[in-house]
Amino acid sequence: MQRYLYNLATDKYKGFIPALIQAGLFILSGIYGLAVRFLIFLSRLRFYRLNCKVISVGNITLGGTGKTSLVEYIAHYLKQEGRKVAILSRGYKRKASSNQQSAISYETMGDEPYMLSRSLGDIAVIVDADRVRAARQAIGNHGADTVILDDGFQQWKIKKDLEIVTIDATNPFGNRYLIPRGILREPLTSLGRADIFILTKTNLKPSAECKEAGILTSASRSNTSKRQYIRDTRDLKDFLISINPKAAIFESTHKPAWIYEIGNPDKRLSPQTLKTKTAALFSGIGDPDSFENLIISLGVKVGLSFRFRDHYSYSSEDLDKIVQAAKEKNIDTIITTEKDAVRLCAVRHTPYAVRILVLRINLEIKNEEGFHNRLLRLYSA
Repeated sequence: MQRYLYNLATDKYKGFIPALIQAGLFILSGIYGLAVRFLIFLSRLRFYRLNCKVISVGNITLGGTGKTSLVEYIAHYLKQEGRKVAILSRGYKRKASSNQQSAISYETMGDEPYMLSRSLGDIAVIVDADRVRAARQAIGNHGADTVILDDGFQQWKIKKDLEIVTIDATNPFGNRYLIPRGILREPLTSLGRADIFILTKTNLKPSAECKEAGILTSASRSNTSKRQYIRDTRDLKDFLISINPKAAIFESTHKPAWIYEIGNPDKRLSPQTLKTKTAALFSGIGDPDSFENLIISLGVKVGLSFRFRDHYSYSSEDLDKIVQAAKEKNIDTIITTEKDAVRLCAVRHTPYAVRILVLRINLEIKNEEGFHNRLLRLYSA
């Protein structure tokens, strides 16, 4: 049902019945929009000011825009600059409630926070739906002078020192409708709150929906209706400037860094070793297209592709079926993402006759020096 509704919201289904359902979703989107505007208004009446620097990394759409990669990037950089950083996350779909940093597991933290904790080592990753309480824990227990709000754009009640919004350049705003009719979590005018826009995946192909739509967005500024075509990165920048001329805009790319066999992350292999191979892919992430495009860019032929819903909890049976399907196609290599790999730790108990590899993806920012300088300006005020 979740996948069906998402496909309706992204206009993948055509015909009378989908159109009828979409009409109902459009009405619900109007109600949702009113509710969001009311909540934003109430939240802005009373900001919580924390005794540390607050950097928010979020987005305005459903789906994967590269937030987690950017959070990791910023945390690494600020640590190198001598800052004491902590990451605050709500821990979406975690199976157990725990605010103790010692309880580090996929079940207690959720897949993305757990992945961050493994990658960042001694940088605290605190999971709590109450970000204010989590921030106080970061300051009191970990001595943090900076907290990064993972998926923080909708944390309206917290006063932020830097608001960063990630935008997927391959599909910036979908069909420009609010959920559930579209993929927007807030009205596009909310982008006026941003201090920085990070355009992600600028090295990847636009989605099929993006190509077909042509016009992807509209907005109102200074009581003047504006509609703009978004066909490439330049058009996207022009549109963002029309909404928020004061925000800085940076481009970024997602690049394959290395691969490793599942369960053995310390043994890194070059992604080029996959060139000319035929592989089976599986993923349960917000943007499986980008993952598959990256694999294809390595010269890999995709023989099979299995897509699960975002944050999907795998079972041993799921993995057995994937392996069996690969064997039937004489495929000896299966590739997945790091986010999926952390959800497989609890289900894989015996070795398989095929290799299960994990692709590590790094985020690279164009004009990296300019972005770094903008971060450091937080501490010069």
